[in-house]
Amino acid sequence: MNTLILIVGPTGTGKTELSVKLAKLLDAEIISCDSMQVYRGMNIGTAKVTEPEKQGVPHHMIDIISPFQSFSVSDFCTRAKIVAQKIFAKGKPVIMVGGTGLYADSFVRDIDFTETTGSEKIRSELMDFCEKEGTEALFQILKSVDPESAEAIHMNNVKRVIRAIEYYRLTGETISEHNRKTKEKPSPYKYVYIGLTRNREELYDRINNRVDKMMQNGLLAEVWTLYAMGCNMKHTSMQALGYKELIWYLRGKCTLSEAVEILKRDSRRYAKRQLTWFGRSTEVNWINLSEASDPVAEALSILKNNEVTL
Repeated sequence: MNTLILIVGPTGTGKTELSVKLAKLLDAEIISCDSMQVYRGMNIGTAKVTEPEKQGVPHHMIDIISPFQSFSVSDFCTRAKIVAQKIFAKGKPVIMVGGTGLYADSFVRDIDFTETTGSEKIRSELMDFCEKEGTEALFQILKSVDPESAEAIHMNNVKRVIRAIEYYRLTGETISEHNRKTKEKPSPYKYVYIGLTRNREELYDRINNRVDKMMQNGLLAEVWTLYAMGCNMKHTSMQALGYKELIWYLRGKCTLSEAVEILKRDSRRYAKRQLTWFGRSTEVNWINLSEASDPVAEALSILKNNEVTL
């Protein structure tokens, strides 16, 4: 069976570095599992892997669409499946790396999201409600009908919030319950989850420092370029951390220092939600990088214990 290794965990833990080291040892190729790294022109804010960091390891599902396009979990699974099959055809394993838990889990389980089931009328009503009452009021609707999805979906991801409410209103079933039922079918892959974490204080310090480094590396100029091109909060891409906060600044809604502090705060909150998402799964084999003396050796041991042929 085709081997799939998933390296997951919160933002800022060090997933990129470990994944490249493993890929070189296993002669594997990497598929990015990040909902925002698919967009071209969004390099600094998404912490996109650089050419030197790749160390010659092929990376896929990065820079594949325009920031003006929408992109869903269904789109990800469809495209990533094609890429994975090409890698497997070479006799290589796939390492899937990223913090977008819904994308990772959906790919592993080959989930059917019944994208064809929808109501333009309901979507339009919910969008009108959002524009009049705000994203927080819309999010409260989701929390009341599907609290589980509300934990997994960010309030500013209006498209997914509306989709979850729409599905409930159409079927009487929460989309989280639908996805759970779909997960019961066997995976087409021999897969292993490796979760990376760090002690909370260290993780938050890394996140804060990373935001400072992004600003030093030109994140504001990157956001300004996209904003000047016409990207705005209506585009899914601009809901990414680092972009929406700086767009607030560009629109005069806050000072630059306030935008940076909001970005740090929201990044820490996002990391906490990622830990909650992956922490629910009993399949994740955790490595605490604050305590691990040799993370690569620990990862290899996890693979061996899960009967992955190295």
